Amino acid sequence: MKKLVKRIARQAGYKISRIDTKSPVKQSVEKSNPFSTQEALYRCQKRNLKIKTVIDVGASDGRWSGNCMRFFPDAHYFLVEAQNGHLEGLKHFESSNENVSFVLAAAGKENGTIYFNNSELFGGIASETPFEKNSIEVPVISLDVEIEKRDLQPPFLLKLDTHGFEVPILEGAKKVISHANLIIIEAYNFNIESNSLCFWELCEYMGDLGFRPLEVVDLMAREYDQAFWQMDIFFIKKDDPMFNYIQYR
Repeated sequence: MKKLVKRIARQAGYKISRIDTKSPVKQSVEKSNPFSTQEALYRCQKRNLKIKTVIDVGASDGRWSGNCMRFFPDAHYFLVEAQNGHLEGLKHFESSNENVSFVLAAAGKENGTIYFNNSELFGGIASETPFEKNSIEVPVISLDVEIEKRDLQPPFLLKLDTHGFEVPILEGAKKVISHANLIIIEAYNFNIESNSLCFWELCEYMGDLGFRPLEVVDLMAREYDQAFWQMDIFFIKKDDPMFNYIQYR
């Protein structure tokens, strides 16, 4: 009977195919990339990580915080961005969300000024010494000083997209780190700056601060030769009970 119906349909110019009974939600999950920031944030939400303030350093125009807000909507979002080219985007993001504030500055060890390479709007780099080209001076803040001044409440999610300048920022964020439940850092496979850490060195550094990797997402190869270039690492406290379970299933 099935063959007869299909033959008649073909003669009439139609094709009969099986209906996919999977739900749209399930199909979406199956097709998603488990090693994306979005999926990792979803898993952190499901693990019930408590976050009251998200500190987004290297915030650009707020797009990363906007994505994170889907998973931690009740947190306050404090954005730190050095490049004036993102000012209008930051103002728009702040005016569109009651739980957002920002400062136009770089983050570092202590308050003052610092040099910044602004040759790329989405790839700026801070340095304690001037660059040969595209070097400007911008304000720099210590995150510890800023959270106290603004009375930002823990527990914190700290995100760094800072292109090799992580150590000075972390040195100026000891209080933040001590009250952080999640730290997300863009990490590299190369020493892209003279004092930057490769990803394995960063993991060791974070281990000394009491954190270990939970998620690795958004792996990227460099254009030059397709060698592994960078990824984002999600760190949580290394005494988290979830690490007590060491089985695969």
